[in-house]
Amino acid sequence: MADFEDADPFGKPRKAPAVHEVGQSLDALSVDELSERIQLLEAEIARLTAARVSKEASKAAADAFFKQG
Repeated sequence: MADFEDADPFGKPRKAPAVHEVGQSLDALSVDELSERIQLLEAEIARLTAARVSKEASKAAADAFFKQG
């Protein structure tokens, strides 16, 4: 355990969490942190879009199968 004297009172500022909650305050975020959030959300949009495309394909296949019978 580090001694109190070894602790840096001016150490790194608290890092914002790597998650984003819709509607949360953006006032405390730096430009770099905002850019990180944008990248995080763009990646999530891509993931959601891929899931939607997959589900649409599954639904179309099921619809086609049951229409033949």
